[in-house]
Formats: sequence, C-alpha cells, structure tokens
Amino acid sequence: MNALSPIIAWPEAAEDDLGLALWGAVEIARAVRGVAMGEFQVSGVEIDSRDVVPGDLFFALKGESMDGHKFVDAAFAKGAAAVVVDRPVDGPHVLVADTAAALDLLALAARSRTAARIVGVTGSVGKTGVKEAIFAALDRSSRGNAHRSVKSYNNHVGVPLSLARMEARSRFGVFEMGMNHAGELAALTGQVRPHVAVITTIAPAHIEMLGSIEAIADAKAEVFAGLERGGVAVIPADSPQFDQLKAAAQKHAGAVVSFGRAAHADVRLLDAVPAPGGGSLVTADLGDRRICYTVAEPGEHWIANSLAVMAAVRAAGGDLGAAGLALAEMQGLKGRGARTTVAAGRGDGSGQALLIDESYNANPASMRATLAQLGLTPARRRIAVLGAMKELGTHGPAFHAALIEPLQAAMVNHVLLVGDEMQALVDALGADELGKPGDAALGNRPSFAHCRTAAEALKALKGFGVEGGDAILVKGSNSVGLGAVVAALTQNKE
Repeated sequence: MNALSPIIAWPEAAEDDLGLALWGAVEIARAVRGVAMGEFQVSGVEIDSRDVVPGDLFFALKGESMDGHKFVDAAFAKGAAAVVVDRPVDGPHVLVADTAAALDLLALAARSRTAARIVGVTGSVGKTGVKEAIFAALDRSSRGNAHRSVKSYNNHVGVPLSLARMEARSRFGVFEMGMNHAGELAALTGQVRPHVAVITTIAPAHIEMLGSIEAIADAKAEVFAGLERGGVAVIPADSPQFDQLKAAAQKHAGAVVSFGRAAHADVRLLDAVPAPGGGSLVTADLGDRRICYTVAEPGEHWIANSLAVMAAVRAAGGDLGAAGLALAEMQGLKGRGARTTVAAGRGDGSGQALLIDESYNANPASMRATLAQLGLTPARRRIAVLGAMKELGTHGPAFHAALIEPLQAAMVNHVLLVGDEMQALVDALGADELGKPGDAALGNRPSFAHCRTAAEALKALKGFGVEGGDAILVKGSNSVGLGAVVAALTQNKE
C-alpha cells in the first residue's frame, strides 16, 4: 500500500457523475423545448444585460416597456456564452417561442434534476434576513454546497431565475417567496416544491390588496401547498393567526413545527439577554434538547427570527451548531439593517455617526420593530428618516398616525417624514406652522419636517445637521427612494 491508495480508494458519490457546468446547450434546449444553435456550456443565468459576466446564459425577456432582445449584443459584449431568444440572432443561442415561459421551464428542470433539500421562506416581515441566515447555516454545514435566491428575488421572475441558477450538485437550496395578491404564492411554491416551508410572521403588509390580516394569513399559507410529501411547515407560535396557519399547514405537511415564546411552541425561547458588543445571547428549548447561541443582529425581531432559523435548519437536516455560528456572524443586509459609520462634525467629538439602513421596505410591524431597536441604540441624538408605507389602502392613515407611539417610546429627537401618506402622522404630531414639536403636554414629541421626496429629505437632513454620536435610521417602502439618502450619506463613510 502506498500514499496514493487512500486517494484512489476514495468512495464515489452520486454527484461525481454530474457535469461541472451549470447547463449545456443540449440540456437547455431539451428543458425549454427550444432549438440550440451552436455548442456551448454556461456557468450562470442572467436576465439583465448589465449584470452579465463571462459564461452567463442571457434570457431576453420582454417587459411592459422593454424588450430584452435589444440588449442581446450588449450581453455578448460582456461575455455571455449564449442567449435565449424568440428570434434568430448572431451568436450561440436557443430559439424558443416565449422567453419568459422558457425561463419557467428551465427552473422546473433545475428543480427536477436536484437531490437537494429545499427550504422555502415567506412572511410579511423578515423573510430576506431569515433566508440569508438559513442559507449561511446550511452552506457552512454542507461545506459550500448550498444555493439561495440572491437579494430579494422572490417574485414570478426572481424565483424561476433563482431556481435556474441552482447547480445540480447542490445539497441544499433556500428560496424566498413573496406576494401581494392571493394566488401568487401558490404558483411560486409549485415551482420551488420545498421540503421545508417557513412563514416568518403575519403583518398588515399588502393589506390594500388583501383586505384583512386573516386574508394575508391565508395568502401566505399557500406556501404549504407546494410541500413535498412528508414536508415540514414552520410557523410562528406567537402569531394571533397561529391556529389559522396550523390548520392550513396540516392539510399539506407531514409535520408542523412552531417557534416563539408561547408555551406551546416546539422551538421555544427560554431566555434572551444582551450580548457583549450588541445582539443577544439566546437560550431555546427544542423539545429534546436545549441550545444556547449568539445572535449578532440586534432587536427583539431577530430573536424570533433566530428561532425560525433553528427550526428550519433542523427540519432540513442541517447542523444546529453551524446555525449558531451563522447567526453569530450575521451582518445587516444593504437596505435591511446594515449599520455603517459615516463622517460627522461637532457633536460628541468622535467625528462619526451611526447610519442604520432599512431603506428597502417598510410596513407597520417592521416600522415598530426598527424604531424600538433605534430606541435601544446608544446615541447622543436619535434621528429617523421615515418614508411612507405603501399598499395599506384605506388602513394607511391609521397605520401612519400610529407611528407616533413607537417614535415617542424610542426617544427620537428629530424625524423627517417622507411622502404624502405621512400627513396622518404629521397631524398626529400636532405640528405648528414651523414644523416644531406640538404641545409638550401630549408627551415626548420629536421635532420634525414633512418632505414630499427623498431629495427634499436629504436637503432637510443636511440642514438639520448630522453630528458626532448621532444614530440615524432610514426606513421606508422601496418606492419612496430613500436608498438615495443612504447613498449620499455613505459617500462620506469613515
């Protein structure tokens, strides 16, 4: 026996027979029911020519106002290995009748060829962060063989795109699914076909389209319809809609696992204390064992999120130790809690202020949670730039006005309110014509300004002045455009 023997005798695995390329020309043509022109292999899939990297397969999708076929040459110029089109072009391509339908078909082929354990994540709040944490845990325990949907690719285009990008060798796949109308999740979960389906929480996001919290819960529960046989549903035990979600899950799931503080929770919070340097030290009961781990992300909502992560990782066959390490290392995502130090004058003399970037999304539940965390953040002054919460319909004025309570509780010193929908909060604050605090007898009211646009808000913020020791929260629905405020502030990042 020599030194090479152990290598030669290394046990074979089923994935050893799988190709190293993501897709080959013949595979693609067969999957999308098209005709391949040329021989090629691709290492990625893209729908935006600006994001193409060498080796990608570019899908020329048609939108309401744009036709991806106009960007085929640009995709080739950036190194696309081939394109999927509905008309012949110069260069390697797959010709199909409908490029959007072809993307769906490639997604179905990707899901059919994999032996990976699949986790689907949805919810009114927290789904992107929970998805990222589950992925980080499963990627660590599988030594890099996990796949996920990137950013918030959670709609009728993002989900099939994310599936089409999944390598056949993947051991785990984690996919985010979103909705704002009934029936949308049913279609997406039918593509993903998860072994584990997670609902993070139910809150009045998209209530304009769905009408009630109960209707939102029903729409979110559509995710369970796609569960593979014997699959696991993971639901929030503390939700007022718990019984509704459980009943829906039991129609499709082999097991239902709940998480939260409630006594009946299967993954139950026992204790949570502040961790050194921020975050929380969490102790949880999983029924047959107790575990203790650190959550790097601050806030009560992340304590609950961590319980959902533990439940999902265990249900997927992942490693709980790896999940604990992933949670301890999690950092805020761009637009979803990222914390950045920016340059600031005067104040406490530190030359720095803390910027909390929550500019990607907002609804009543996430607004309250984020403002509560701002209140717990040590700061010389607390400043909030709050954009309108969209898709609340006739409930909007009441939900916006109700933000006065968490603003007061967080001891916010100054707030910039952005968007017409914020008029209800302006009225609740009782401003005089100078935009100063209302009657002091009504409680701790911040000074404020009402701005119509993100550009106005940035100008007002600069006028107010960012000083050393300040903590600045920027949060609003993505369409308000507060990402521009974050971008402007971070140009002077320390």
